[in-house]
Formats: sequence, C-alpha cells, structure tokens
Amino acid sequence: MTTACSVPSSPAWWRAIRTFPLENVGAYLLALLWISPLLYACWAAFRDPSAALSLDVLQGWTFENFSAAWARAPWLRYVFNTTMLVLTILVGQLVICTLAAYAFARFKFFGSQFLFMLLLLQLFILPEVLIVENFRMVSLLGWTDTVWGMGVPYMASAFGVFLLRQAFKQVPRELEDAARLEGCSRLGVLWRVYVPLVKPVYLAYALVSVSSHWNNFLWPLVVSSSEHTRPLTVGLSLFGAPESGVSISLISAATLMTILPLLVGFLLFQKQFMQAFLRAGIR
Repeated sequence: MTTACSVPSSPAWWRAIRTFPLENVGAYLLALLWISPLLYACWAAFRDPSAALSLDVLQGWTFENFSAAWARAPWLRYVFNTTMLVLTILVGQLVICTLAAYAFARFKFFGSQFLFMLLLLQLFILPEVLIVENFRMVSLLGWTDTVWGMGVPYMASAFGVFLLRQAFKQVPRELEDAARLEGCSRLGVLWRVYVPLVKPVYLAYALVSVSSHWNNFLWPLVVSSSEHTRPLTVGLSLFGAPESGVSISLISAATLMTILPLLVGFLLFQKQFMQAFLRAGIR
C-alpha cells in the first residue's frame, strides 16, 4: 500500500515575504524621493543659517528667517502679479478652448479633422521653442513688461481644446436638439447645456492651468522687467541670486511663502480636487 507524500508548509516568514506588496514600497520610496526637496526646505526654513545643514534637532530653531525674507522683497506685489497672470490666462483659455472644442465636437466642416490634428501638434512643441518668436510678436504689439504680454501666448491651449472636445462629444445630442427646439441659439446651447454638464472637466483643467502657470518661470523672466509685473517665480529667482548673498535658510523660507497659496488651496479643496480629476478622466 502506498502513502501520499506530505509537502511541508512554507515557513511563516517566507509566506510574509512572498505576499508583501513590493509595489507599495516602491511607490512610497518614489513619493519620498519626489517630496524630499520640499522636506528639506521645511527643515532649513526654520533653522539658523549656520545650522541649516546640521542634523541636531535640539538647537538651531528659529522663526526669524520668514521675517527677514519678507522684508527683503515685495512679496505681496509678486503674489498680486502672479494671481492676475494666472486668472488672465485661465479666463482666456476657458473662453477660447470652449468655443474651439464645441466647434470640433459638434460642427462638421471641410478639413475639420486635419485642423484638429494640426492643433494637437502643439502638444509636441515645447513653449521654449517658440519663445523668440513670441517675444518678437509681443514686442511688436507693445506688450512687453505687461501681464497681458505674459498671458496671451498661453491662452490657446491644445490640451484644453482636446480635453473639452472629448467631454462635449459625450453629451447626448438629444439634449442639444431639445434646447434648439426651445429656441436656444448655438451659444445658448453651449452655455445652458454643454458647460453645466462638464463642470468637473472645467475644474480639473483649471487646476492644471493654475498650477502650471503659477510655477512658470522662463517666459515671465523674458517679458517682465519691473516689480509692477514680476511674478513670484521671477521674484524668488532674483531673491536667491548668488550676488545677493542670501543664505539657504532665507531662500527656503521664501520658497515656502511662494508655494503657500497652492498648498493651502489644495488642503482646503483636496476632496473636490480628487473628485474632479477622477470624473474628468485624468489619472
């Protein structure tokens, strides 16, 4: 008579290793690596300049870096300039992208597909490639050192047109037909039917636009030449220039002050932000 061989069970430590989610560990490590500059800025901002590189947690703490950094630059003016720049670009993008997306989504005209593909080519062109031509055009129009000159080149966004076009195409045509029967014009249908139904997409796109242009640096550096139009990124770069002799602690404190509005906005509306991204299809 034969007996079945019993297979010994694996040790508990081996089963724990095999079932351990290594992808989560990798995600946490990447997140820590990505946020490490911000963590160091938080550390150095509250330390004396002589203790910014020290790991001694018992001494060297101070709040004077923020008051010293605040007194050395017109930060309120920079915040106002950045807010005006971001709002100007956002309003222009919402108007232009909405009209263009509606035309590509619901109107059939000669060459529409070709024009749409041509528009999408903008996604493959870095804005820095066109900086010389954009500056020449802004100079000819007399818009140098103005918020308008910094914002106009970014108002026609291929990403915004593509995102809104895809959202508009998901709206049932029956709703448009019903609105047309009620006497709505084309713009009335757009405003009363399409725009309310894709509000999450607008919110998601607004988040992308605001965060992108709040941190934009190169183009505002080229166009702006005075404190009356200089945004936060340019002001921070001048504040931290080597010739000014600013310490790493003051630069870290100024950095935290410049990103504070975005951090506060994200913390206050985190739930709405995540819902808007998920419903808009942005991953």
